[in-house]
Amino acid sequence: MSLSPTLPILQNYIDGQWCYSKAADYLDVVNPATTEPLAKVPLSPATEIDQAAQAAQTAFPIWRRTPPTQRVQYLFRLKALMDEQFEDLAHTITMECGKTLEESRDEIRRAIENVEIACGIPMMMQGTNLEDIATGIDEFMIRQPLGVAAVIAPFNFPGMIPFWFMPYALACGNTYIVKPSERVPLTMQKVFQLIDRLNLPPGVINLVNGSKEAVDAILDHPAIRAISFVGSTPVARYIYSRAAANGKRVQCQGGAKNPVIILPDADIEMTTRITADSAFGCAGQRCLAASIAITVGEARQTYTEAIAHTAATRIVGNGLEAGVQMGPVITAQSRQRIESLIQQGADEGATVLVDGRLPPSGYKQGHFVRPTILQNVDPAGALAKTEIFGPVLSLIHLETIEAAITLINSGQYGNMACLFTNSGAAARKFRYEAEAGNIGINIGVAAPMAFFPFSGWKESFFGDLHGQGQHAVEFFTQTKVIVERWSQKDWSRKF
Repeated sequence: MSLSPTLPILQNYIDGQWCYSKAADYLDVVNPATTEPLAKVPLSPATEIDQAAQAAQTAFPIWRRTPPTQRVQYLFRLKALMDEQFEDLAHTITMECGKTLEESRDEIRRAIENVEIACGIPMMMQGTNLEDIATGIDEFMIRQPLGVAAVIAPFNFPGMIPFWFMPYALACGNTYIVKPSERVPLTMQKVFQLIDRLNLPPGVINLVNGSKEAVDAILDHPAIRAISFVGSTPVARYIYSRAAANGKRVQCQGGAKNPVIILPDADIEMTTRITADSAFGCAGQRCLAASIAITVGEARQTYTEAIAHTAATRIVGNGLEAGVQMGPVITAQSRQRIESLIQQGADEGATVLVDGRLPPSGYKQGHFVRPTILQNVDPAGALAKTEIFGPVLSLIHLETIEAAITLINSGQYGNMACLFTNSGAAARKFRYEAEAGNIGINIGVAAPMAFFPFSGWKESFFGDLHGQGQHAVEFFTQTKVIVERWSQKDWSRKF
């Protein structure tokens, strides 16, 4: 197809070299705040995934034999380069993803945090040993890398989410392939420009742009041993099923419908501020965004008034502009879907207390949905069970914490659940009984630090081991147990 000469054409990075794809199709990368095209991204064919996988497989024997203390030196240098280019990386995220500049900065901080934790791999990969399990016999366990691994990354955190996996895979001795979202590929282009400066052995890490054809090639390629994914539950289920059927290790983070409970004794001012940041931060496009607020007892009136005022006064616009508190959603299709779900809630009997379907003043272009509050949402309705992935908070009222926990546990998702209270007893009950992988107490976004796994239950996660921390080390290594005996005659042997 013919390509516009005015837009840069993004490249793949295979076997230590930048290369143009031979793709037949390209997509525009668009700034969602302005609808301005930023670049052309190739939808690479399966043959280019094969090239990357073969390069990674060739590099693996050399890389796995590189001592961990030497492997992490590359990560130390990568951290320094990311610190150096911090503002440029954050600016790129805002340009292609739409979030505010401060949100983009927070994202890069989390990415760097994962590099820092992975630098501790010499300690994290240590095995166990036991002498004399029987007379003259020792037994010990070591960890060894798997081989070639890959990440299929989402659009909502183009800088952070690949780093839940990539630095750990490399530090453990695996070689790697990154397939960024075709909607937001610019950030990984910038990251790989830094990686190119590390002088890693060719093929250790590769970048291939693309869409479903590239994804299916990753799922089916015999050289790729492990796959990480973050996205919607239907796609997570598809990727997990197809990759597992091909004998691969798979970890798939899926969708969410994250509830927060507000008890009558909660600090309403703090709770409102925190839950608003959770529901409307990143335009609600994150898997830990608060989606349902369940008020208990007397919390109903005070919280409803406060959150409605906060939602109505939140400043929405281009994330590069000073004072903006929330940016656009990613595409026009996303905006249309969110608006249709708001209408669905109204059709099910909810009151649209704050309606965000009109664009913010002064913005004729851009994919904007302003913060929206739906009151009296039917707990049994479709909207209460559907992931909106936008800045929409549904309000449900119940009379007891027991009823609220029962409602939470009846849902299909289990990514996050939070409680706002001043009662230690209520907090203990909640964290013990709530069926979710990430629990917050007076926290709106219960995002684990990099040294903890990013957990998830039920249809929010498919697999056994999560991203980040020790879970990542276990995912990217396989254990080998050695039982060893030497003759006592050798003990006195002279060498």
